[in-house]
Amino acid sequence: MGREWLFSLIPLTVGVAFLGVGIHGLRRAGLLRRHGITAVARIVRHEVMKGDEGVTYYHPVMAWTSRDGRACEYSSRFGRGSVGHAFGVGANATVRYDPENPRRFEVVGWDARTVDLLFTVLGSVFTAGTVIVLVVRLLTL
Repeated sequence: MGREWLFSLIPLTVGVAFLGVGIHGLRRAGLLRRHGITAVARIVRHEVMKGDEGVTYYHPVMAWTSRDGRACEYSSRFGRGSVGHAFGVGANATVRYDPENPRRFEVVGWDARTVDLLFTVLGSVFTAGTVIVLVVRLLTL
């Protein structure tokens, strides 16, 4: 087995990175679901970001008052290519936030855990597949 096994480190690294991002997102969402506080927020604007392919993503900026009276205004971590009427500027939406760190929040109905699930599944497949190929390769030397 020459140096070609080094190339298997590429999908292994990608798999572990995807798995880490996915698990982090799912844990964050789970913590917010279990311990988060809900509040009614208003969409004050959208942060517009351009993707690498030139696609435009809109991230709603939510404003609400926390239980302890702090004014909060943060941008959602998820962006979409279009904004429906329910999430237009001036609309009210429900947010679920961490009372200790309101910057950690999710917009109910906007933030989807599908992305985190996708990263977790792809990371698992890449990691497990690469490890299996490496083990089989080592055992058949």
